[in-house]
Amino acid sequence: MTEIVVGFDGSAAARSAALWAAKEAASRHCELLLVHVVRGPVPELVYTPLSTPLPTALSEEAVRAHAENELTNLAAECVRLSPGLGTTTRVEYGHPADVLDDLARDAEMLVVGSSGRSGVNRALLGSTAADLAGHHKRPIVVVREAKAGEGPVVVGVDGSDTSAAAIDFAFDFAQRHDRDLIAVHAWSDMPIEALAPLEDWGYNWDQVRTESEAVIARCVAGHQETHPDVRVKHHVSFHGPAQALLEVADDAGLLVVGSHGRGVIRRALLGSVSHAVLYHAPCPVAVVRRKS
Repeated sequence: MTEIVVGFDGSAAARSAALWAAKEAASRHCELLLVHVVRGPVPELVYTPLSTPLPTALSEEAVRAHAENELTNLAAECVRLSPGLGTTTRVEYGHPADVLDDLARDAEMLVVGSSGRSGVNRALLGSTAADLAGHHKRPIVVVREAKAGEGPVVVGVDGSDTSAAAIDFAFDFAQRHDRDLIAVHAWSDMPIEALAPLEDWGYNWDQVRTESEAVIARCVAGHQETHPDVRVKHHVSFHGPAQALLEVADDAGLLVVGSHGRGVIRRALLGSVSHAVLYHAPCPVAVVRRKS
């Protein structure tokens, strides 16, 4: 049976991610794998991000037992939320991003919290989430600490293969969770309204809007045929892509973006649109790679 993999570090955001993943796994009829990764070697640890106190003397056995207990409690909470859900827990050692990347290589998706427990990471996207979003090959969903809403699914549309993969994911999610879908197209990659007022550019903006609407209609047409129950709204924006997505994301239940995932360089640098929405979106964000 297929599974959804969740990275859990004891933070509130990671707990929210696990509960979000539990509902998603139930809707997909797949199992849930909850993973805690211990950075080693254990004798060098001065603390663990897990929430309950550790014994004074840290040993590998104590750390593992503590982590396993946390995961067992979390699994029970996930099953209470989604009765009948199959769950498995694992404690691993190594670099969290590398371990999760490997474990989720063939998974339905990987789900992580947006930040860890440190003060810096509460304000910024956690390093594990950013690293994985930059290079993981399967869909990855980054969940914030706040409870995910029941609002529409927002997806970026630009006519590319990458966008097509994101649209596939968005329609599937919207169908299973009975959500509306907002398809967003940004007319330009440049923030042209910051350079000069729109009326000063001399474009026929009615024509631009009509052409942009046509791009959306063409990209979602086949999906609407296969997902007839999904109600679709078109949103054309003259802002840049990231701002266009964020301006309709306040009440969204999920924001979906495509990513090219160009190899190891993405470990250090996310694409600008993915980077912006992962840092600023108030809702869970799914990053989807284009199909090989």
